[in-house]
Amino acid sequence: MRLNNFNLNGKTALITGSAGLLGIEHAAALIECGAQVVLTDISGAALELAQSSLEDDLTGAKIIAKVMDVSNQKNVMETWASLQAQRVRIDILVNNAAIDPKVERGGILENSRLENFPLDQWEKQIAVGLTGAFLCSQVFGAAMAKDNKGGVILNIASDLSVCSPDQRLYNKEGLTPNLQRVKPVTYSVIKTGLIGLTRYLATYWADKGVRCNALSPGGVFTNQDDEFVRRLSSLIPLGRMASRGEYRSAMQFLCSDASSYLNGQNIVMDGGRSVW
Repeated sequence: MRLNNFNLNGKTALITGSAGLLGIEHAAALIECGAQVVLTDISGAALELAQSSLEDDLTGAKIIAKVMDVSNQKNVMETWASLQAQRVRIDILVNNAAIDPKVERGGILENSRLENFPLDQWEKQIAVGLTGAFLCSQVFGAAMAKDNKGGVILNIASDLSVCSPDQRLYNKEGLTPNLQRVKPVTYSVIKTGLIGLTRYLATYWADKGVRCNALSPGGVFTNQDDEFVRRLSSLIPLGRMASRGEYRSAMQFLCSDASSYLNGQNIVMDGGRSVW
């Protein structure tokens, strides 16, 4: 393997939801390979913190920050137009933005169960996680195809794109079954939908040199409750959750010419959970 295939000098990558835990890691991975990154997020304050963190950790990082709501078509188009005015071509699009309800931290709604799941939450979460990926692909992917220079679209899915949530992970003693909190239906539907979008895009602009793949990470350890970590780790052949930086090399591979003949695939990195 030629290591220069990982070189992203002269390339610009736009990452949605880049102020989040993995969004920052994705940005760092691509900066390490020489890419300029466009950080986008709905929160301006979080975006500033993410940019500062990356600039502190990575000397010479080339970063542009744009507040963008992926679920708002007009806003996505305005962001594209703004980058065009700055003569910035997007070579890599990472559809990372999502709403991920954290069941194990008690942050999920009491009515997370399917029988009572609110329609407005269904629509909001799908608007961000799935419609947002569609809109960004529609705008930035079309631009990649139009000038015949090609590009890469990478959808960030999840191990729950290939298996169902194990709701036993979230069980709390003393609660009856109908009161137990669960991972909502939206997360599985969105992540599975992203794989369908990946396959569609992989063939749609292939003749224009635009490749599309998906990365499906497993759970990342971020000091979750000990019992939750124990339960989840017991479902993973490697016996542990991922560390936050363990997906960087996969990002570098999938967004560079190192994967130039990979198209339409879902790369599942879950420590083996989905094959057990």
